[in-house]
Amino acid sequence: MDVDRRLRELGIELPAPMGPGGNYVPAMIAGDLLFLSGMGPVRPDGGLVTGKVGDGGLDVATARDAARLTGLQLLAALRAELGDLGRVRQVVKLFGMVNCRPGFNRTPAVIDGCSELFAEVFGDAGRGARSAVGMAELPFDIAVEIEAVVLVMPDVR
Repeated sequence: MDVDRRLRELGIELPAPMGPGGNYVPAMIAGDLLFLSGMGPVRPDGGLVTGKVGDGGLDVATARDAARLTGLQLLAALRAELGDLGRVRQVVKLFGMVNCRPGFNRTPAVIDGCSELFAEVFGDAGRGARSAVGMAELPFDIAVEIEAVVLVMPDVR
């Protein structure tokens, strides 16, 4: 699959990947699996989507958009690590964390913003296992944080 062509068809331009917020690497390859560190929602202007989802906080639609922005960051980190998104064979697992108020239990609807982006970009290969959980706090008060495990083809260079 020509993923770059697919991104153009969808009108998606990937952002520059954001660097780590601590002492870790954004991506690590172990065998044919690539592990992406947790990333957050970065707006095109470089600002972060912050706040808690639920009762009096961010609404589900805004949080879902934040999850999509986070998915764009994950894709940018994948491209930076692999050089070519065409090396992605399968999204194996997404782990989505939602910064939410007590009682908010629609975390799957929020993380769907990222899951749907991956399905749009990679087709069936973009659909994998997933967890979507609520958290009392996330770093820098970001609305969502998502990490991923991806099966990749070997680099033949």
